[in-house]
Amino acid sequence: MRKFLICIATIAMLSGCSDFPGVYKIDIPQGNIISQEAIDQLQPGMTPSQVRYLMGTPLVVDTFNGQRWDYIYTFKKGWDARVQGNLSLFFKDGLLSHYSGDYKPAGLQEAQ
Repeated sequence: MRKFLICIATIAMLSGCSDFPGVYKIDIPQGNIISQEAIDQLQPGMTPSQVRYLMGTPLVVDTFNGQRWDYIYTFKKGWDARVQGNLSLFFKDGLLSHYSGDYKPAGLQEAQ
């Protein structure tokens, strides 16, 4: 009985080790997937329904200012550090006016 308890305790301790070699850690994507293709298709003057069709439902809509939508995407690949990207879309008079964040159109990326 004592050997059984020691064995169970040892297994419990080893299973709690996150750095135990040979343990598979899954990739964890969260939030809205933001692709470069979608960013390149964003144009000023788009309606909110067009933007929602292209980008999906925003993760955060500002409660006090419905003219701002925030898209947040985080990805943790196995043992690697978590990577996060943010995109904020701003509407004026019911149309997309501009956006800011970690993503830029392809033309701007090539110029830098």
